Amino acid sequence: MACSVPVAWRNGAITPGAGTERLTPSSEHLASGGVDFELPGPTTARPWWQTAVVYQIYPRSFADGDGDGVGDLRGVLEHLDHLSWLGVDALWLSPIYPSPMVDFGYDVSDYCDVDPVFGDLDTFDRLVAEAHRRGIRVILDWVPNHTSDRHPWFVESRASRTNPKRAWYVWRDRPVNNWRAAFRGQPPAWTYDPATDQWYLHSFLAEQPDLDWSNPEVRAAMLDTLRFWLDRGVDGFRMDVVHLLGKDLERDDPPELAAWSHVPFNDHPDTHRHLREIRAVLDSYPGERVSVGEVYLLDPATVVQYYGHGDELHLSFNFRFTHTRWQANDLHRHLREALETHVPAGAWPTWVLSNHDQPRHRTRFGGDERVARAAAVLLTTLPGTPFLYAGEELGLLDADVPPDQQVDPGGRDGCRAPLPWTSAPDHGWPSTPWLPFPPEADTRSVEAQRADPSSVLHLYRRLLHLRRTTPALQVGAVGLGEPDDRLLRFDRTAAGVRVTILVSTVAEALDVAAVGGEVLLDTAGAPSAEAPLAPFAARIVRRE
Repeated sequence: MACSVPVAWRNGAITPGAGTERLTPSSEHLASGGVDFELPGPTTARPWWQTAVVYQIYPRSFADGDGDGVGDLRGVLEHLDHLSWLGVDALWLSPIYPSPMVDFGYDVSDYCDVDPVFGDLDTFDRLVAEAHRRGIRVILDWVPNHTSDRHPWFVESRASRTNPKRAWYVWRDRPVNNWRAAFRGQPPAWTYDPATDQWYLHSFLAEQPDLDWSNPEVRAAMLDTLRFWLDRGVDGFRMDVVHLLGKDLERDDPPELAAWSHVPFNDHPDTHRHLREIRAVLDSYPGERVSVGEVYLLDPATVVQYYGHGDELHLSFNFRFTHTRWQANDLHRHLREALETHVPAGAWPTWVLSNHDQPRHRTRFGGDERVARAAAVLLTTLPGTPFLYAGEELGLLDADVPPDQQVDPGGRDGCRAPLPWTSAPDHGWPSTPWLPFPPEADTRSVEAQRADPSSVLHLYRRLLHLRRTTPALQVGAVGLGEPDDRLLRFDRTAAGVRVTILVSTVAEALDVAAVGGEVLLDTAGAPSAEAPLAPFAARIVRRE
């Protein structure tokens, strides 16, 4: 549930041209004269989450199993075979808890149940069992920083100053800092409660009051919510804005940042203590239960600190590619930056192109399907754990949601449009869905693309199979070539096998014959390594 940062998305969009002039990258670049990185950990017997591909499901928009126009757990259950056919290793469910839905599930009113709009605990248990039967792990979204203002804890807390739950939230006689909240124009992060004549802190909406994690009763209660789901077989948690658990309330944001939400600037040492307690709970269960942190800070070196010394987060999202242009130099810089911060710290990298908080990457990068295909190659061959967002395997664009149908307080409706399952007018949804479908829903449907071996969907399936059967792409060392303004090139090496990945970000064909080797995959269908790399194409080459 990240907040906005000062990025002009459209400024990074490319406008692919039609030119076919062949250019030749520098010989130094093709010689991979860059820098090598050995990924942390052994090359065998790695934990499952280091070799996995994780698939994010936004339940409201995935599939509707009961016909009310809102996706649900039954819909997910009925489409598990799609995930199995695709080849993903784990699914991550965005929040399914009871909620007033002011922020669509990230305002939790009960951490130990399922909202009726999504189903019930019995359906959830069946979903976990059926996913596990297919070899798919289940990760649940967990929202530890704040609750709904309708959660019984907060209802008690705001009842009186002397209520035992008063100290579970952050109350003060006046705002003690200049922090601003995310969403709705980034208003002050403090709201006045006239009934008790005090102010409470909320990093997001006023309907999402922050818990006070310095209170041991809060910590104990929240750790118990983890145990509730771990006991039901959940394989781990995606932890929403987990860097907010520790706070220095007496510290103002600098004046030059005071117009922005405090969320991407909150970094306090107490959070690490809380993460170690969380990690101890996960480690007390068998089966390598995993923690994936949303640490929405702007400095990668700071984010890496939230891995601790193998005793805090297992993984933390790297959002750099959700804020960059489709330009080889930029991609190279962010890749090198991630490796230079993660590898020395023994931290396992992650990669994200799209999610429920950001415009889909095909939209961000200008809409060209060739770019979307090349981005798929990049995401699935990078060193670390890739996270796919449901629908990117279809090459979806954001939906154009008319103002009278927009519902999200963060303006994220477009990337949350329903998935089209069939080419029929209803696209496999029994009734009108809660948001309009994305563009090209008939030809972008699962049904249409399953029938077309050349589709984006089949490309993703081939990529996931190639990654699963090629150790170099899962755990191999990384050789990063020199920066180039047209071509990103890196090598992955394991067990004496070198695999080279070439990604073009320009509208001209590139002469890459010097690379040589056997073509394992080319998004433009080139049959040999000597063939030019087509405009906005990507290629995977095996070299002994």
